Amino acid sequence: MNVPLRDEVMDAAYALGWTVVRKMPERAAKMAFAALADRTWHQHGAGVKQLERNLCRVLGKDGVDDEVRVLSKRVLRSYFRYWLEVFRLPEYGKQRILGRMRVTGHEKLFATLDSGRGAVLALPHMGNYEQAGAWLVHSGYPFTTVAERLRPESLFDRFVEFRESLGMEVLPHKGASAFGRMAQRLRSGRPVCLVVDRDLTETGVDVEFFGATARMPAVSAALTIQTGAALFPVTLWFEGDDWGARVHDEIAVPAEGARQEKIQVMTQELADVFAEGIAAHPEDWHMLQKVWVADLPAAAGAGR
Repeated sequence: MNVPLRDEVMDAAYALGWTVVRKMPERAAKMAFAALADRTWHQHGAGVKQLERNLCRVLGKDGVDDEVRVLSKRVLRSYFRYWLEVFRLPEYGKQRILGRMRVTGHEKLFATLDSGRGAVLALPHMGNYEQAGAWLVHSGYPFTTVAERLRPESLFDRFVEFRESLGMEVLPHKGASAFGRMAQRLRSGRPVCLVVDRDLTETGVDVEFFGATARMPAVSAALTIQTGAALFPVTLWFEGDDWGARVHDEIAVPAEGARQEKIQVMTQELADVFAEGIAAHPEDWHMLQKVWVADLPAAAGAGR
C-alpha cells in the first residue's frame, strides 16, 4: 500500500526531531521551538482558534479578547516546550528527571502500590506527561498506558518505541482488548496511566466542566470499578525550567447506584479536579481540540 505524501512528511519530521533536535545544544533548541510557537500563534490557524475558544470557557469569557490572546500565546510556548522535551527526553538522565520534579501528594500513591493494590492515574493534557511517566518509572513504579493510533503506522511505532524506551508498557488504543489487559495489570498491583480529558471513543460521559457540558472518557472510572484499584487524578505544569505535579486525593467508588451511575459520578469528580488544576495553570493546558459538546458536530453532540 502506498503511504500518502503527507504521512511520509509527518514521519520524517518526527524522525528528525528524535535525531537532530535530540542532539542540538539545549539553548539553541529552546530558542528555535519558542520561535516556532510564536509563528504558529501568529498564523492563528484552526487549532489556535479552538484553543482560544477553550480558554474563553476556562476564563469565563464570552469571546476572545486581549487577555485570551496573550494566554493562548503562552499556551503555545508551553505546548512547543512539551514537544521539545519529548524529542530530548531520552537524553535526560535519571538524576535530572527525579531531581527537577516538584511533586506533592505522591506518598499516598506509593503507599497504595506498595500495599499491592493497583492504581489508575488519570491526567489531563497538561505540562509534560511523558516526563512525569519517566519520573514514575525512575521512582520504581513501571506502568501501563495506551497510545492513540497515528498515521502513518511508522509514526505510531516511533511513539511506542519512545515510550517503551522510558520504561512504559504501551498498548494500542483498541477498546475491549486494551481494557482487558489494563484490568489485568491493575489486578496484579501495577499502575495504569491514562490521559482522559478528551473523549476519543465516542462512548464518553457528559460532565459539567467550567460551567458547560463536556465529554470525557469513562475508562478510568470503569477500570476502577472493575478491578478495585485506586483512582488518583494528577495535574501537571511547568515550574520555570523544572516540572510540577500534584497527585490529588483518591476518588472513591460510590457505595450505591448502578454501574453507569457510579461511572458518571466518578468522571464528574475527575472533571472537577481537572478544572481546579487547569484554572491554577491555564497556560500549561495544551488543548487545541474540541472538548465541549457545544463545539462538537451535531451527531456527536447528541446526549448519551
